[in-house]
Amino acid sequence: MTLQQEIVGNAMQMAVVNLHPGQTVYCEAGKFLFKTVNVTMETRLSGPSGNGGQQQSGGGGMGGLLRQAMGTAMQVGQRMLAGESLAFQYFTAEGGEGTVGFAGVLPGEMRALELDGTRAWFAEKDAFVAAESTVDFGIAFAGGRTGTSGGEGFVLEKFTGHGTVIIAGAGNFIDLNPADFGGRIEVDTGCVVAFEEGIQYGVQRVGGLNRQGIMNAVFGGEGLSLATLEGNGRVILQSLTIESLANALKKAQGGDKQGPTGGLFSTHAG
Repeated sequence: MTLQQEIVGNAMQMAVVNLHPGQTVYCEAGKFLFKTVNVTMETRLSGPSGNGGQQQSGGGGMGGLLRQAMGTAMQVGQRMLAGESLAFQYFTAEGGEGTVGFAGVLPGEMRALELDGTRAWFAEKDAFVAAESTVDFGIAFAGGRTGTSGGEGFVLEKFTGHGTVIIAGAGNFIDLNPADFGGRIEVDTGCVVAFEEGIQYGVQRVGGLNRQGIMNAVFGGEGLSLATLEGNGRVILQSLTIESLANALKKAQGGDKQGPTGGLFSTHAG
């Protein structure tokens, strides 16, 4: 059953979802905006299992319950390590159609992605807003070398299954396919929002350890690394990074800012 949703607003977009009777949608804690009275709300530590959002019975008596509890603990532990919300909120329409509204946490756009079961989607952490209960939410690690090099690229949200997932980012979105640009693009690590399975994601150093490479890192504002995206598939980028927004707010408040040396030697008040 297709999720009926509409993205509304401009500078701070919202998603308004219309639920059929018995249909369930879930969101990350803190993304809920409003609902009609016939929509029930339940908070769980367990993520969806692709079975309509209903928790599995576990089976096998105490052994099944233990396996279910261990599975939930592993999910929670993964999300804790990734800095994600520990719980999900589930919304189900009862006795008729219902409406639920969701919003992101930063000024920017939202996007509804349709999963058909053939390709997963990956997104930067905190991009997830809400999804149908037939969409599975997971945590993916880009790899130790990539993560330690790029920082922001270490932890990714992973969406699999069938149905609609809604993501949010900062500023405006642009959709690109690396195949249209020779198969590879290089991006500010904070500008990557999401990409399809099949896109190879990595992090590389900005220039070599020479004069120009040091100039790029120190005065270019990008730090030492760029994200690389290779392959044939859809990539979504955002025009505003959380770091640049935080620096702009600090500057407006008279606090510390990056100054002429960009991101490498910027100092942030604790």
